[in-house]
Amino acid sequence: MEPSKAGHLMSLAALQRQDPYINNLLDVTGQVALYNFNSKANEWEKTEIEGTLFVYSRSALPRHGFTIMNRLSAENLVEPINKDLEFQLQDPFLLYRNANCEYTISVCQSVFFPF
Repeated sequence: MEPSKAGHLMSLAALQRQDPYINNLLDVTGQVALYNFNSKANEWEKTEIEGTLFVYSRSALPRHGFTIMNRLSAENLVEPINKDLEFQLQDPFLLYRNANCEYTISVCQSVFFPF
């Protein structure tokens, strides 16, 4: 088995331990960092979440999501992709807003959302 294929299968298995409905990895980016927008200070603040970004499909609703497997702690970011999620690409940043807050992902490599 090719090393990249073996790594892909190991990553998929690790994600499935947290969410058994994940059935396919669509994209992987090796190093990202998550920032939160502080509207009172009008600035981006780095969170304690950074690591590998996985974009995946699921066999249950919502059909897609993404996870940052945190290298700094056991707290991972898990974000379902649904109609309430807004994206804006400002290379090298992927800005997104969910129903609760506004975030940006600082991307060290490109991320592709194929849907």
